[in-house]
Amino acid sequence: MSELYDAFAAAGKPRDQWRVGTEHEMIGVTSDAKPVRYEGEHGIGSLLAELAARGWDPVREGDTLIGLTKGASSISIEPGGQFEHASAPVKSGDDFCAELRAYRAELAEVSRAHGVSWLSIGFRPFGTADDVAWMPKGRYVIMREYLPTKGSLATEMMRRTATVQVNLDYADADDARRKLRCAYSVTSLLTALYANSPIVDGKVAGWQSYRSNIWHDVDPDRCGFLPFIFSDGNVFEAYAEWALDVPMFFVYRGGSYVPARGTTFRQFMSEGWGGYTATMDDWKIHLSTLFPEVRLKSYIELRGCDVGSHGMIAGLGPLSCGFLYDDAAIDAATALTDSLSFSQRIELSRTVARSGLHTRLPGSTVTVGELAKELVAIATAGLKATAPNDLHFIDPLREVAETGRTQSDRVVELFEQTSSTDERIAGLRYPAYSD
Repeated sequence: MSELYDAFAAAGKPRDQWRVGTEHEMIGVTSDAKPVRYEGEHGIGSLLAELAARGWDPVREGDTLIGLTKGASSISIEPGGQFEHASAPVKSGDDFCAELRAYRAELAEVSRAHGVSWLSIGFRPFGTADDVAWMPKGRYVIMREYLPTKGSLATEMMRRTATVQVNLDYADADDARRKLRCAYSVTSLLTALYANSPIVDGKVAGWQSYRSNIWHDVDPDRCGFLPFIFSDGNVFEAYAEWALDVPMFFVYRGGSYVPARGTTFRQFMSEGWGGYTATMDDWKIHLSTLFPEVRLKSYIELRGCDVGSHGMIAGLGPLSCGFLYDDAAIDAATALTDSLSFSQRIELSRTVARSGLHTRLPGSTVTVGELAKELVAIATAGLKATAPNDLHFIDPLREVAETGRTQSDRVVELFEQTSSTDERIAGLRYPAYSD
């Protein structure tokens, strides 16, 4: 087992090499608010092909174009046709925004020609799940068969949600444990700050983050909060031991995905499966199919936020660096919820999906909104010490925390004030797609 722990340790970096990578997803719609299918002249496949013709390198599964890369950046398609852009790891917010602006402009030009708009919202607001076609990726075929046996909202997660996520570096096991513990301590605060999914099946549904609610009914084996994060010990070993007992989705061999039918990675390592022997590539793929609220791979991935405006997307990296890349800030941020038991943290996560910043901590009169203000202040102090040029990027977060008005509140107002599909699309359209 040591090689599994060592893989995490080998990814450690000295502080001067720490970077941050941001990933965000968008939801595509046609002019009449229908989902964009893969096939056809104006489909996802055609959009990818045009971007490939502009200099992106194609990623194929057999003859099917399923993604693109350009240097350390990538575009991939999620199960319901969501576009995910993963940036190159960067040192500063300005570097990320330069890449983001170039991506937005290029995608906007291609998408306008096909009558496609991209919505920056955490849950598809138009239509129902049955309207959304599946993308032609082999792993999704297996996931859509397996996950509904574990949670009733699993296919909703796959086809209709969209997030913004950040990936951060760590130095060693001790540093990773501190960062993971801190990230789990504040993830519900981030969910509330970034709440942007109040519309379900075209109607105001009473949720601040319906996307977050969905994740509580996907697969308890691989999702949610991990109790060992709040214990002492080597977090690399603890995470690996947990991952070893999560059933695999599949084994990937010869360009094909073979269903693993409930086999755990521990069984795969000790006994083999289907005539196959486990490899480190299998382990890396398995880690990518685990979806806890904060994930460990060769970096730490914060996963609890709805996607939103350009400013909110650009702000998540600097905000997270502010409270995770400064020693004083990481301790102060962790302390914000240190009175909560593990069960109370889960309760808070469930409640915050509905009531957001107005949520009271279990057994307390303190609200998430009050703690969110403190978190932004802590991150501000951390950035002043480590990356002062990035301070302006967290202004949108400060505005949400100080006013208590979330992106979800804005979206609810939009849907209550107009019934026009065109106006609703325009109000939700990703910036740079409005002209």
